[in-house]
Amino acid sequence: MSERLSTIPFTLLIAAVTATCAMHIQHLPLWLTLPMLVLIAWRGLSRSRGATIVSAWIRIPLAVLVLLLIVRAYGNVVGREPGSVLGCGLLVLKLLETDTPRDARVALGFASFVLMAALLFTQELVFTLTVCAVLVLQLATLVALQPAPLIPSKPLRAPLRLAALLLGTGLPLAAAAFMLIPRLAVPLWGATRNEPVGRSTGLNERMSPDDFTPLLIDDSPAFRVDFTDTLPLAKQRYFRTIVLWNFDGVEWTRGHMHGNIAVEPLGDNASANTDYTITLEPTNHRWLPALDVPVQAPDAAHMTFDRTLVANAAVMQPRQYRVQSMLDAPLAPQLDATERERALQVPMGFNPRTRALARQWRDAGDDDAAIIRKALELFHARFTYTLAPPPVGRDSIDDFLFVTQRGFCEHYSSAFVFLMRAAGIPARVVTGYQGGWWSPSNRYLLVRQSDAHAWAEVWLPGRGWQRVDPTAAVNPARIELGAPAANGHPGGWEQADWLRTLRNHLDIANRLWTQGIIRFDALRQRSALTPFGLGDDNPGKLLLALAVILCLAMIAATLWAMASSTRTQGDALDRAWARLLAKLARNGIGPMPAEGPLDLCRRVHRLAPALTADVNPLVDDYVHLRYGVAMPPEARVAAFARAVRRLEVRHRIKS
Repeated sequence: MSERLSTIPFTLLIAAVTATCAMHIQHLPLWLTLPMLVLIAWRGLSRSRGATIVSAWIRIPLAVLVLLLIVRAYGNVVGREPGSVLGCGLLVLKLLETDTPRDARVALGFASFVLMAALLFTQELVFTLTVCAVLVLQLATLVALQPAPLIPSKPLRAPLRLAALLLGTGLPLAAAAFMLIPRLAVPLWGATRNEPVGRSTGLNERMSPDDFTPLLIDDSPAFRVDFTDTLPLAKQRYFRTIVLWNFDGVEWTRGHMHGNIAVEPLGDNASANTDYTITLEPTNHRWLPALDVPVQAPDAAHMTFDRTLVANAAVMQPRQYRVQSMLDAPLAPQLDATERERALQVPMGFNPRTRALARQWRDAGDDDAAIIRKALELFHARFTYTLAPPPVGRDSIDDFLFVTQRGFCEHYSSAFVFLMRAAGIPARVVTGYQGGWWSPSNRYLLVRQSDAHAWAEVWLPGRGWQRVDPTAAVNPARIELGAPAANGHPGGWEQADWLRTLRNHLDIANRLWTQGIIRFDALRQRSALTPFGLGDDNPGKLLLALAVILCLAMIAATLWAMASSTRTQGDALDRAWARLLAKLARNGIGPMPAEGPLDLCRRVHRLAPALTADVNPLVDDYVHLRYGVAMPPEARVAAFARAVRRLEVRHRIKS
């Protein structure tokens, strides 16, 4: 029968399992997370009171229940999200039958698999470092399970230290494998069709009141921009993403244009091209932001008729693409009849007061430019920019314009476009990003999700589509100084200026991580290995080089182990005894050949009688622990080591 796990390894196992499941917290459903926490806490408490394993009559039904709930929630157990959720559930259930070192090793092996599965969702720098920290905890648990224990003075410190050492020694081999294993065109793990990887982020094809709120308080990076030439002015940093045409009284949607419609042409007075490269974070959407307005689509993407860029597949990994844009370029000097009708559509039976105001302006004989100016003056005179607007009712535009008069970009763009359409001016909503943080030292623009923005485009005869940003009329700081200046601290202390500044500067490391590690594809691998003669497309050479490095590493490790075995210090008890001998030697009582502990004690009494009272008890303890018992208790060895450390030898023996 296997021996029972002691307290320290079981405590480490509980911590390792909890930390492993915590790496999946973003996609774990609440109906599983809470029972998992309860089971972990209950298992730790019950075992501390002497309980062993839980009956199979309880474990098996729980496992079946978890499986059935996952199938009900996800439709199957195949894929990243349902598979990882199932792994976390089974890992926690494994604790209920873990009571021996063998069970603990099995649980840790499965925990390492579940931990690595977390990297299928994100490989951001901070998250990857956190995964490494959890891996150290798992390795420390394995160290604590060894049958020949390292009995340290502090039992939790030594396993963690050795685990970190093991991880560190494995990093060079991991780096070699990273550089030399042939890159794959698709992920090795595969995916079910249309399965999203991680959570969807960023903008989508719908906009209704307060939809932007989660984005505007989200400081996670959306994308980074490297400009070939000069940085555009703040008022020119509009990154066009989605154009919304249809409004049903509550929600703006993109809708669909029927037939083969040509891309809207650029006006003759467009500015010079601006060249830049965007590195987009995963979104699980196909939309590709680009400075307003892009000239042509990048590779593996196409341009819609309203000059938005759409990737051929959802962006599930960081994607880099190069774009050319003409800043502030007019679009479509001539408006197609179908497009005009669509840009004038307003839902019947909604917002009568707004319709009346638009008719009043038009009946007064104002032209399109005057109506636009009046709308902007209205916003500037009476409205307030806030991320916490009052709620609106069925007639959301009327409530906003005549009652609440408080809101942010989506409220202003929506109300402005409705006003324009009601006045007979073709208009549409454009969503994207505006602003960003410029890194002078690394010369790139960081655009966060909180920089999400919505503005309007109106069509004027002879001028085409013109960008009008009604938010700028209410709060110019939003455009000139960026989202942080306008949004304030809606999320509490975590949105404070000092923390945002720190995160901006730390993003430099995130950018290097993304470019050098996450986006290390076959092309970059060939470029890096070409100077070493390994840059061709022959995977056999790469695998051969990796095999040679592994062989050399094994030889070096073997030689190091053989050399270190000659100077081994034994177990913790021997190391403490060696420390005592060293203290005596530094004070004139060095070890003699073939001298045992009792002979040493007699020599100390003869040469330094004053030390006898301190040294004799230590020698007696050592003799008992080393020769009197088969396996010295950990607590007794730790107490002996502490006593040796506290010993002060003040009586020097003069030669």
